[in-house]
Amino acid sequence: MSFLTLIRHGQASFFASDYDRLSSVGEQQAQLLGNHWAKQGLVIDEVYAGPRARQQKSAELAGIGYQQSGLIWPKPIILDDLDEYDLDGLTNHLAPRLAERHSEFARLVEGYRQSESELDRLRSFQRMFETLLRHWQTVDTPGSAFESWSDFRQRVHRVMRRIQDHPGRSRRVVLFTSGGFIGTAVQQILGASDPTALELNWRVRNSSLTEFVFTQDRFTLDNFNTIPHLADPAMWTYR
Repeated sequence: MSFLTLIRHGQASFFASDYDRLSSVGEQQAQLLGNHWAKQGLVIDEVYAGPRARQQKSAELAGIGYQQSGLIWPKPIILDDLDEYDLDGLTNHLAPRLAERHSEFARLVEGYRQSESELDRLRSFQRMFETLLRHWQTVDTPGSAFESWSDFRQRVHRVMRRIQDHPGRSRRVVLFTSGGFIGTAVQQILGASDPTALELNWRVRNSSLTEFVFTQDRFTLDNFNTIPHLADPAMWTYR
């Protein structure tokens, strides 16, 4: 039996000019995770990280926290398939198309643009984004300028199969990725409906752990979205 942990990156810089950068809170979350693993004395055999700076920085800082106890942190393997879904493509190509065809979505977009306080911006963005992703899951987009839902699901499956097929027993593998990937991985393992992947995605906390046990023939969900390394509620974030 081997063990796989999916980690969502630490808090990024939402609404900043460069979202793909950890906030100071996100940096602390990642290092606390490494400290937690070190205190447990866990021996980690393989570390993978997605291509985004927030994913790789989370792996790096967790490694620093882990190594402070004298433990060996494997060099992270960068895996493009661990990327989040195509946020730029969805917002720049699918969203304008949807706004042209559906007045209700256009109203949500306008509400987001006119929001002033940070709380209002977060709420209006979430309403708009949930609607966009639900549409993305159902629309047929052959030859489009963004990754389709079907292609994204296949990418998640490919990563999980890669981990499963890698030789060795009693391995402990960690993957630093994003909420959309984690929600979809859990949905696939549970055999749940496509909308469930999004519902899970919305609940995935920054720096949280979603854990599986696996063999070459089977994946079993053990824990979802836990944060045992974050005792301070101020460290509990979703964006």
